[in-house]
Amino acid sequence: MKRTIFEFGRTILLALIIAFLITSLAKPTLVKGYSMYPTIKPNSLLLINKVPYLVGKPDYGDIVVFSAQVYTDEGEGKKLIKRIVGMEGDTIEIKKGIVYRNGKPLKEDYINGSITPGNMEAMIVSPNCIFVMGDNRGASLDSRDSAIGEIHLKDIVGRADLRLFPFDEIGVLE
Repeated sequence: MKRTIFEFGRTILLALIIAFLITSLAKPTLVKGYSMYPTIKPNSLLLINKVPYLVGKPDYGDIVVFSAQVYTDEGEGKKLIKRIVGMEGDTIEIKKGIVYRNGKPLKEDYINGSITPGNMEAMIVSPNCIFVMGDNRGASLDSRDSAIGEIHLKDIVGRADLRLFPFDEIGVLE
């Protein structure tokens, strides 16, 4: 009897340790809005990988989840999902619907539509920060807006690597 209880307890403990490790390295996230459309549709379930930024730095084009300084009606901080278009030291500018990084136009075949609405004066991304934009530029609250601004590296939760739902779109995010 004692042996059975011990084995049962050991199995439960092992399962809890594995669950803790998985949830500390990856986090499922439901995307509700249209800001990353067409890359990510509303009600998509993604797996956010926390490991890449524990051992390395973000890269251009990464789709990241981060804590923003915007809040829900209940006063809770929101987490947003956007694409990295600029990193520390980069000069970002928007002229006539085209995003420029360090004076060169970005090839953005992933955005909804062919242009980025509006203009933005050139700005230099601060140290330890990134500049992010949604793929649906007309419906995205992102670094262009002073409510969001640049994102500090410490506020990044992780990188969106895998789509789990809808089932017909399961796979790695491009």
